[in-house]
Amino acid sequence: MITRIKNTAFIPLITLAVITIFFSCQKENSQSSSSSQNSTSTIAVAASAAQSNSAAAADSVYIIQSCPHGYSRDSITESQLPSAATAYLSANYSGYTFNKAFAIVNNAGQTAAYVSIIYYNDKPVAILFDSSGNFIKVLEQREKGDIDGRGWHDGGRFCDRDGLHRDTIALGSLSSSILTYLAANYSTDTLLKAFTDRHDSSIVVISKNNGLFATVFDNAGNFVSHVSLPIPPGFAVNIAESALPNNIASYLTTTYPNYVFEKGFAAYNSGNILQGYLIIINASNTKYAVRFDASGNFVSAKTIW
Repeated sequence: MITRIKNTAFIPLITLAVITIFFSCQKENSQSSSSSQNSTSTIAVAASAAQSNSAAAADSVYIIQSCPHGYSRDSITESQLPSAATAYLSANYSGYTFNKAFAIVNNAGQTAAYVSIIYYNDKPVAILFDSSGNFIKVLEQREKGDIDGRGWHDGGRFCDRDGLHRDTIALGSLSSSILTYLAANYSTDTLLKAFTDRHDSSIVVISKNNGLFATVFDNAGNFVSHVSLPIPPGFAVNIAESALPNNIASYLTTTYPNYVFEKGFAAYNSGNILQGYLIIINASNTKYAVRFDASGNFVSAKTIW
C-alpha cells in the first residue's frame, strides 16, 4: 500500500549556453568585519545552466564566500583542481556539468583552498575544498537584494529559509500520475513526505519500506529517479529539528550554511537502542540526505536532487 576577488570584471564562460560571471567583494557588517578581518565575497552565476547572457543578468544567484584580508581568487581549469576534489564531485554529483573553478591564494602567494562551481540537475552548486582538495562545505547562495541581509526575502527563491516549509506538498495533493507510478512500482512503501523544488517545480517523495527512499519526478509528474537514503539500520522514527543533538545542528550549520531542514529520522534497533540519524535538508535548492551516528558524528551525505 502506498500508504564566489579582484577588481570588478566580467568574464564570459560557457556551460550549456553562454553566460557571464561577475566578481565583487563587499564588506560584511561592521560587527563582523571588526572581529574577523574578513569580508563577504560574492560570485553571481546564472540560476540555470541553460540561461542565455540576457537571462543570466536578470536571473542570477550570488554565491557567498568569506574573503580573508589579502587573499585573492584566481581562475583555473577543471583539470587544475586537485584529484581529490574532482573525485568528490564525481562521487557526490553524478552527471554534473563543470562551470568554473578558482584557486584561493593567500597573501604569501600560496594556494589555501579551491572553489568549484558546477551545475547539478541544471542548478548551480558551489563547493569549497581545502588546499589538498578535501571537501569543506557547500557555499550558500542568495539573491542580490539579500546579500547583506538575512539571506532570503518573502516570495524569493530561498524564502523557505524562514522555516515555514512552503515547499511541502500534501501527500493527498500529489498528481494522479505520481500516485499511479508509486502504486505500480513501490506498492508496499509508506509515503512520508513530499516537497517541490522552487527552481524547476520537480517533486521529491520520501517513503519508507525496510529503509528510506526518495523518488524524484519532474514538473510534469514523470519519473526521474529512485534513491536509497543512507539511514542507519533499524526502524526509523521522526525527529524534529529542535530535538537534534547540538553537534548535528552545528555540523549542518557549518557545512551547509543557511540550510533548510526538511525531515529528520532517528533509527533504533530491535532493543530500542539508538543507531543513528538521517537528516534531509535543502541547501540552496539542492537536497541532501545526511547521516550521523548515534553520538551525532557525521558519517556520510548523499545528494538527492
